[in-house]
Amino acid sequence: MGFIEIKDLNVHYPIRGGFFNTIQDHVRAVDGVTFEIEAGKTYGLVGESGSGKTTIGKSIIGLEKITSGKIFYDGVDVTNKARKRSGKYEEYNREVQMIFQDSASSLNPKKRIIDVIAEPIRNFSKVSPGEEKKRVLELLDIVGMPEDALYKYPHEFSGGQRQRIGVARAVACKPKLIIADEPTSALDLSVQAQVLNFMRNIQDQYQLSYLFISHDLGVVKHMSDDIAIMHRGRFVEVGSKNEIFNNPQHIYTKRLLSAIPDINPRDREQHKALRKAVENEYIQSESQYYDKNKRVFDLKPLTDTHLVALKPDEEGGDF
Repeated sequence: MGFIEIKDLNVHYPIRGGFFNTIQDHVRAVDGVTFEIEAGKTYGLVGESGSGKTTIGKSIIGLEKITSGKIFYDGVDVTNKARKRSGKYEEYNREVQMIFQDSASSLNPKKRIIDVIAEPIRNFSKVSPGEEKKRVLELLDIVGMPEDALYKYPHEFSGGQRQRIGVARAVACKPKLIIADEPTSALDLSVQAQVLNFMRNIQDQYQLSYLFISHDLGVVKHMSDDIAIMHRGRFVEVGSKNEIFNNPQHIYTKRLLSAIPDINPRDREQHKALRKAVENEYIQSESQYYDKNKRVFDLKPLTDTHLVALKPDEEGGDF
């Protein structure tokens, strides 16, 4: 059992129309998603833009209103108003933090770095100015930033440096879970590797859990223990890193894997042919993976840890 559990999470947006502007339908951004994150582990969430993965992250941290479903933290329901009733409100807000995709917009441009990083410390603890400065300097050192960054402003740093500052800010109040939403997508490969390594080191140091959200399977493979592949608001495949990469079962998972570039020039033609074959299979076998409304089928277990969304038995599927 994970220390944070998401049960049947739904986030639906109404579509209005007609003369009286009534609700005609709903956009199912997140459609019945269930998973858990273990303490000290990284859960990778992968999907194309619009798949619903970022909405899940924002729902967990409280930036997105949940239509239905439950979030349990250390066995306590912390969903919306239940969090306040349980007395977990401040604790949950302190122990669950987020690293955003756009470091430029997530850091207040009018605040110096010492104030940016110290903000969560001030919100959740009472320390002297001297202790606060010492803590901020420790955090800057952990993410490889110099001491003279303290009194500078976000615009004076590169994208990679701003993302390091974002990481330092996220761990400032010693959280237990960090939701990382595409934290390296705007960075070049060398800087991306540096930020990911910092995140791994910090995870080991603080025994953090991550929900790592990305469209990049290569990055998710580097960071994650377990992975969920998401499409059209639902999970299409869930499993360990090895199961997803070495034994993919859903056609959408295969499609994402086939899109990873092959760096060996000699294998490019073979890779191109494989990708074309997967695309053809995706088109021809869609009914095995999606119902008549293009909705992803429910997950079914292949093993204790590997689940795949395929057509149910009674409809002539593979289970």
